[in-house]
Parts: sequence; C-alpha cells; structure tokens
Amino acid sequence: MEETVAIVLACSDVSLLERLTEQLGTLPVRDLQVVTRDGADGGGLADDLRRVAKVARASTSPVAVVAGDVVAHTEALAILLDHPSRSTGALVGDADPGPLRPPVRVEQGKVAAAGNSFHQVERANGSFCGVLQVGEDHLAGLADVAEELAELAETRRLGRAGDTEVADLLLTGLVRSGVPVRAAAVGRLTCDRVSGPLAADATLKRLAAVDEKRARLASAVKTGDGFFATFFVSSWSPLLVRLAARLRLTPNAVTGISLGMAVIAAAWFADGTRGGLIIGAAALYLSFVLDCVDGQLARYTRRFSPLGAWLDAIFDRAKEYAVYIGLALGYSIGSLTGPTGPDDIWALAVAALILQSLRHMIDFSYAGAVADAARSGAAWVREPAELSIPEDDPSRATAGTGGSTVVRMSRRLDRGGVTRWLKKAIVLPIGERMALISITAAVFNARVTFLALLGWGAVAALYTLTGRIARSLG
Repeated sequence: MEETVAIVLACSDVSLLERLTEQLGTLPVRDLQVVTRDGADGGGLADDLRRVAKVARASTSPVAVVAGDVVAHTEALAILLDHPSRSTGALVGDADPGPLRPPVRVEQGKVAAAGNSFHQVERANGSFCGVLQVGEDHLAGLADVAEELAELAETRRLGRAGDTEVADLLLTGLVRSGVPVRAAAVGRLTCDRVSGPLAADATLKRLAAVDEKRARLASAVKTGDGFFATFFVSSWSPLLVRLAARLRLTPNAVTGISLGMAVIAAAWFADGTRGGLIIGAAALYLSFVLDCVDGQLARYTRRFSPLGAWLDAIFDRAKEYAVYIGLALGYSIGSLTGPTGPDDIWALAVAALILQSLRHMIDFSYAGAVADAARSGAAWVREPAELSIPEDDPSRATAGTGGSTVVRMSRRLDRGGVTRWLKKAIVLPIGERMALISITAAVFNARVTFLALLGWGAVAALYTLTGRIARSLG
C-alpha cells in the first residue's frame, strides 16, 4: 500500500506535537516533516506555503498537511490517512465553525466550499478539522495553489490570515481550483484543534471519555445509504462486524459467505412452494446483511484490497441474477406452457435482468465521464474561482454536478427528512431491491416480483437518466 508524506505545521505546545507525530507514526506515513518557525527554519505564512509547494512538487506519494495543534483519536486520523484510495480528502466534523474550526459546505460527500479568516462560506454545514490529504494526481495542483497563496500572503491580499491557517487556506484553494476533495467525516470520534494548555487538557479528557473501539465500529457503517440499509441492516450489522473480527474473518471471506447465502436463497426460490419462497426471502435478506458487513469489516479492520472491491461489485450482480433464475424456475415448475414459461415468467426475468444492467451502465458510464472530464478540464466541470475574492458563490455546482437548477432542486429535497429518503428510494438502490424481492416473493409470487422490479426499475432508470442529462447539459 502506498504511504503518505506528512507535513506537520508545528505549534508552540511541544507535548501536543510529540503526541501527534507518534500517532502519525502508527499510520501509513513514509516521511514526516515538521515545519517550525525558529532558527534557520523561521518564517511566516508565505514561507510555510512555499515549503508545502516544494514537497508537493518533489513527492511521488500522497501528501498530508496537518496542523500541529490537532488533538484527535488515532482512528479519526486513520479515516483519512489510512483510506485505501489515498485520494484527496479532508477531515470534516459536525461541530459549529469557530476560529480554529473553519467552515465548510459538504455536498454529496465532497467539500463544495471551504473557508478561513479571509474566505467566506455560505450555507456551511460542517467544519474543517485541520487534516488535509492530497492524492498523487493532484500534487501539481497543490503546489500551484500553495505558491499562489504564498504570493497573495506576501502582498497582504489575504486579509488577516495567520500562520496557523496553512491547511485551511490550502483546502480553500484546492476546492476553488476545482479539485474534488472527499469529505471524510469523523463521526463519533474526535478531531479538534486547540489553543492553550487548558483547551488541550479539556480535549484530551473528551478523547479519553470516548470508547474508541466502539466509535471506530460505529464509523465503519457507511453513511448515506438507502432507507432499508440504514434502518433494517446498519442498525444491527455492527454486531456481526465485531463477531467477524473476533473470528478473524477477512472481508473477502464475508463476501464469499454472502454469495453462498444468495445461492441458498435462489435454491429455495426454485423450490416454488410457499415455504420455499419464505425461506428464500429470509436467506436473501441475510445475504444482503452480509453484503453490508464485508465493507463495514474492511473499514473497521482497515483491511482493504482492490480485489475485494472488485469481487464485491461482481458478486452483487451475480447474486441478484442468480435469484432471478431461482424465482423463474420455481414459478415454472410443473406448469411449463411454452418457450417463455407460464405467464411469460422467463421473459419477465430476462427483461428485469436487462433493465438492471442498463441502470448500472447509466450509473457507471456517467461516473466515468465525470472522472474523464475532470482530468481533461472539460468546460462542464466546475471552473476555478479567484483566491483573492473572499466571497463564496453558493450557486456554483461542485465538480461534475451540472446545472444550478437541478442542483438547487436536489438541495431542497435533501433538506426535508421525508423527501430526502424518498429521493434515495426512488433510484431503487440495492437495499430496496433486495427488500422488494424478498417481500413480494414471500407474500405473493415471482411474477409479482418481476413486475414490481420492472415498474419501479423503469421509474428509477428514467429518473436517473433525466438527472444525468440535465446535470450534463446544465
């Protein structure tokens, strides 16, 4: 696994700095550089920014910029610095913004706007915790931003921006330059910046009061899932994650067990009896629970692998399509009336499979197009904003989100509790699909299941396609 180069911006409290460097030493950090302001290394904001630019231009690994006054759980730092993607991201908390917690606005898991004592943010919904990581693909952009900010600092065009705001300014610069920055939420863990021994002692006591293992387990549950996954799986799946960790199961092993449960479900569905349909529905539900557990276990144990991510995606499709076959077989038993089975059950099964494949193609092709556009600098990706302008323009969409009308409508839907869940459910995510299959198969029959999948799936495909087109044209 690629390791990070970490730049720690030293603070006056030596004990806090020592604690932070020890924590970073337990994470995948290849090179640790501490920027001080005494002796030969003395300097101010502009010098610190140029030091970051120099490291970024020379590095071939991700670069992390960490404020030296950060007091955090090690697990909170690991959320960003030990993430398998090694992508550009920032630790973000829910706490109200303050002098040492500059405001950020998070949209769709990305930092859409970031502030500091000079740059302002409208509609802030989080705060920056002082830990920034820049992926290898964006190191040149980091160097350019750092050098531009250094020039602005020297010419006194950053207002009252101080020496402690290096990471804050860099985050603002990256976001305004169009770099996609992942918002790594600290959740129940603590990551804060302190000023003075009293604040440091209070924060350390708050850290000690938190059960870090339990908080780490809670943070392993992915946020932003659909209604079914959130309330009927993630509400109790951490118990299975802890059990799997005690049994020393790997995430790939849990993925394999999930596949096995789906095969069992398909076999019971193929039985065709009411009892078989009910048992198959229960097995399919457990298969989906384990499908969530494998990712949670990977995040909890920090055992990630490209193979595991690939297998998870492939097995999801294989499990679903195996269930389709089992349902069609069970419905056809003893009553084959033609080449497409009774009530055209096989035609319905094939149609559901094709529709689901098309929906995945729409999703993945759009995600690939956004990534390609970001790399090539396409016009419909968010254009850079001037760093010398303090005001944030909230009408500007995040990278790849498209037209402002669609974005504003999406934001309005996200503000309401009911509409937010309806927005998630309408696209028929995998949790809702598994619930739909299980309930309709257990209560009715396979024909009802396929008709429900085709009806809801068609609405979901039209909704997704319309949104993708509108965002792209906008």
